[in-house]
Amino acid sequence: MKLQDQAQELFARLRQRITVTSEPTPLVREPVVRRMDFPFAESGIPRHWLGGSMVGTALANGLNLVFPDGERFFVRSVRHYLDDIEDPELRDRIKRFFGQEGQHAREHERLLEILREQGYDLDAFLHPYRHLAYEVLAPALPAKLRLSITAALEHFTASFAVHALSSGLLEQNAPPVLAELLMWHAAEEIEHKDVAYDVLQTVDDSYALRVAGLIAAVVALWGFWAHATVVLLRQEPDFDIRRVAREWLARGANGQRPSNGMPAAFLQYLAPDFHPNKVPNDELAFAYLEKIGRRHA
Repeated sequence: MKLQDQAQELFARLRQRITVTSEPTPLVREPVVRRMDFPFAESGIPRHWLGGSMVGTALANGLNLVFPDGERFFVRSVRHYLDDIEDPELRDRIKRFFGQEGQHAREHERLLEILREQGYDLDAFLHPYRHLAYEVLAPALPAKLRLSITAALEHFTASFAVHALSSGLLEQNAPPVLAELLMWHAAEEIEHKDVAYDVLQTVDDSYALRVAGLIAAVVALWGFWAHATVVLLRQEPDFDIRRVAREWLARGANGQRPSNGMPAAFLQYLAPDFHPNKVPNDELAFAYLEKIGRRHA
């Protein structure tokens, strides 16, 4: 029995446990490049900005550290195949995807300057991260696998976006400027959630390639995110392992870890007939963009 047939049989048993539709959503998704210029410097962001939690803030800041270089990796991985894409509609969405990811990297790097001013040594993570991820590992991988990793990570970021837009965690616990940054980013991740995947399917629709990219993506995301979080926590003047354990357990009990949705996202992506448009999260993004008056520009 082929791998894809075996996966189809397994997934048929799991489908009822996860949120996925049988048909793509009919909504038209056209990514819009928005320049936001968030006023970070003027906003007085506290050191433990996520509800006063040292662990919650370190998790969020750790993901912020991974974002800019990761998004440039996404762009490079997709751009490698741009000349192979003949569909003018997909080519247009790819270019909009490039623009959105560029703006995400720009805004998160502006936030990183605030973290430096708060006393964090970000290079303790960024230097080894950039070297290992983008000078050692990425060049050693085949271009198709880099694209497959990108498509899988785009699915995970869209899954994190659902948590950001629906949980109320950011509005209730973060300074307005950071809630706005992360919710804007979340909405745009959903807005372009299908671009890298459609490029992958155009270049090579191999199920084995998709699964390989998924596994590599999970290992890379968890590994680098965990490393960034630990590096930041170890720089806290009031670091205490018992406090870290208490806060970590409390966040899990309250469903406040964005990674809580990763198992379901993993299973969604394993479905042989998966497509990002089958995951019903578009209305969350559209509603938020309408709310802030940036749906179309």
